[in-house]
Amino acid sequence: MGYAHEYATAVMRRARIPMEPADFVPDWADRPRKGKFFPDAPSFPLPDGGCVDEATLDRGLFGQRGTGAFTLPLLGAMLRDSYGLTGRRLAVQANSDLGSLPFHTHANWSRGTSSGGGLYPIGIHWISGASDPLTPGVYYYDTPHHRLTRLLSGDVTGEVRDALGDLTEAAGTDQFLVLGVTFWQNAFKYNSFCYHAITMDIGALLGTWGMWARAHGLHLGNALWFDEPRLGRLLGLAPEEDGVFAVVPLRWDGAAPAEPAPPTPDARVDLVPHERSRRVLTFPTLRRIHEATAEGAADRPAPGTLDAALAERDAPAGLDRPAERIPLPAPAPLDTPVRRALRQRRSSFGRFTGLRPLDPALLSASLAAAVAASTLDSDGETPGGTPITRFYVFVNHVSGVPAGLYAYDQDTRELALMKGGDFGAFLQDNYFLANYNLEQAAAVLVPVAPTHAVLDAVGDRGYRLVNAVIGATAQAVYTAASAADIACGVALGFDCVSYAEEIGLTERGEIPLLIMMIGNERLRPADYRYDIVAP
Repeated sequence: MGYAHEYATAVMRRARIPMEPADFVPDWADRPRKGKFFPDAPSFPLPDGGCVDEATLDRGLFGQRGTGAFTLPLLGAMLRDSYGLTGRRLAVQANSDLGSLPFHTHANWSRGTSSGGGLYPIGIHWISGASDPLTPGVYYYDTPHHRLTRLLSGDVTGEVRDALGDLTEAAGTDQFLVLGVTFWQNAFKYNSFCYHAITMDIGALLGTWGMWARAHGLHLGNALWFDEPRLGRLLGLAPEEDGVFAVVPLRWDGAAPAEPAPPTPDARVDLVPHERSRRVLTFPTLRRIHEATAEGAADRPAPGTLDAALAERDAPAGLDRPAERIPLPAPAPLDTPVRRALRQRRSSFGRFTGLRPLDPALLSASLAAAVAASTLDSDGETPGGTPITRFYVFVNHVSGVPAGLYAYDQDTRELALMKGGDFGAFLQDNYFLANYNLEQAAAVLVPVAPTHAVLDAVGDRGYRLVNAVIGATAQAVYTAASAADIACGVALGFDCVSYAEEIGLTERGEIPLLIMMIGNERLRPADYRYDIVAP
């Protein structure tokens, strides 16, 4: 049994047994940057995304995968809409940082993709070959300025292709996005819990890219298994401080070279980013879980391995016995273009109200979005295979649906009643922050996953897969809520053990991994919004 089992258990119980170091206090004055800064490297502006034809945005948020190819304007638009800064937000809400947000140095800059704690630690590298008009090389996406910083010149795509092994999506392309994380950019706040948060952040970004690509007639496949030490060396990363979490090959609109670039084992990024923090800490638990998930990183699971493990699960709690069932209406149509939905996405932070019950078609749309994101199109999953996640719903204020705890039947689009009654006090008592009023949310969606069964099937690296799927699910619900013009919030600060006991998961080996709140907000909120780019 690998260390990831122990880490997953510690995360699940952290509301009752704090993770070490239990006395840790973030030094906010010495916090790192959100992103890396290379002061001496050349940089180039990316297309802003306004050049993308709006007519290509009518395929829906969760449409079918396409067969189109990326161009530089499309890549620039996807990066801006997903992880680039799009505007400044300031609102009277319940989050603990409200008092500092009016100051420019503490400004809250919105992005299309959600991130745990609003930290945005993912570094996006574009490794480009000869088929793109730019000089082949390694580029880093500068999110505040929507620019590419060149870290290395020369075609090193052969090194990436070799690191990916036999991945089908890597054949025939010389364009790759590589996602890495410098742990301190999250650990300064979350210490040992950092790894749980950043692996969900990876999934949220991959989920955004998947939605964006489908809306534009494109398709992205994601690699989570590859030679991580090899790519880390290429990018100049320190394995004790940084991790490489995903590689995304891009089908490119251009003639690929007749002969693929050869491997370049001696190539390496030598530029070192400037660190803002005067003191950078390390955490033994964080180091151990990263080492565990990096071991055997290139040993991609055989096709069907995960399906076999998931097929052994019991029927979902609440669906394994006769129960009162409430059919949900067809999901409300989500006609908002993906760019607008991403740029309008935000967290509600304590502004829910139960005075206006939610239309059940909007609950249905939110659940449909969550189900659509339950597979990540990754190399650890089987296309059309068994999804990792299942969903339970605490209903508080939904028109025509009595309050209670329900299991969601994905096949019939029905809610199966498990326990009736008001769960508002339970939801609020088992949330250990003060920035959400859960009892006023119309519904609280709970995705659960058999983390330990996945680890048994595919090894400790499966921890990244489970959390990435959960992160993509959260991002899908956020985006659907934005498109439907309802409020949404996602949180990790809840007593996972209490939820597992209440739902009846303790003996099933499934873990509630986050909570997703949807509903209506109070009328006429006090908001300030400044858009860097038009939505």
